[in-house]
Amino acid sequence: MKQVFYVPDRGDIVWISLSPSEGQARTGRCPAVVLSPQAYNARVGLAVVCPVSARIKGYPFEVPLPSGLPVEGAILADRAESLDWRAHRAELICALSPEVVQEILGKLRALLA
Repeated sequence: MKQVFYVPDRGDIVWISLSPSEGQARTGRCPAVVLSPQAYNARVGLAVVCPVSARIKGYPFEVPLPSGLPVEGAILADRAESLDWRAHRAELICALSPEVVQEILGKLRALLA
């Protein structure tokens, strides 16, 4: 029987594991939003993600998570990074609507334009 593995897709909110040896400010399991498409993530083994902060500060590059999700807080669109989703043991929590994903991408575009 073939085993099916999860490959993160754009719009997924995932748990990622961070260890202190990686030079991260945060450690343990942290939620993040996947911005890169599943085809890229599967082929390359990396995913572009933005962290989710439990604290909403009203910062211009924050995107508040919609209510009713298993995770609360704000997506930090200006903290996008590429990481090895297998090494960080990405685990699906839920998926965002396309509208929220477009809002994140719009803020990232404004930053990089």
